[in-house]
Amino acid sequence: MFAPENIGKILLTIGGIIALVGVAFLLLGRFGLGRLPGDILIRRENLTIYFPITTMILISIILTLIFSLLRR
Repeated sequence: MFAPENIGKILLTIGGIIALVGVAFLLLGRFGLGRLPGDILIRRENLTIYFPITTMILISIILTLIFSLLRR
């Protein structure tokens, strides 16, 4: 079983990771990530649909490179 101290450490670690991801998204948004050519945005009267296709491909390539370098 998990001791309460271990659960607390796990929750703090998860919270820290979520905070870091949030800060990363804020910073990347300032550099135009999320508004790249190829990202699809559909706006209607009461509906907005956003498909960040190019952004997701770029993030996938970057993460693949990072994880392949860390694996070595």
